[in-house]
Amino acid sequence: MTETFETIRYTADIIVTRTDGHVLLIERGWPPYEGAWALPGGHVDPGETSRAAAARELAEETGIYAAPQELDLVGVFDAPGRDPRGRYVTFAYHLTVIRNTPIEAGDDATRAEWWPLDDLPPLAFDHADILAALPAHFAR
Repeated sequence: MTETFETIRYTADIIVTRTDGHVLLIERGWPPYEGAWALPGGHVDPGETSRAAAARELAEETGIYAAPQELDLVGVFDAPGRDPRGRYVTFAYHLTVIRNTPIEAGDDATRAEWWPLDDLPPLAFDHADILAALPAHFAR
């Protein structure tokens, strides 16, 4: 009997909401979903926790700095097919910031913008499902 193993990639995403009911999205700078809106996030580096990766990716892609311990776990998303590049498992976190928090796109984000939670553009990957998992009391 031959065992088959699937390569799994480990990522972290972060939902950043403002106290006025907006969520931070980035416009992706490369495939897959180049030009589409998504949550900030990316691969977990060797020796890094997913929470630390979420904080790092947030800073790199949006200019918002947060300590890893400030991030609350929303859930783990591992559905097959959630990423066209292969099997990806992401740990999603949440952070609430004040309304005037400045943002600046960087790294693989071509833009970063605040969007009303009740008027979002189509999102890349399964990021609409990740947002839907955010408990309502965190969304505002």
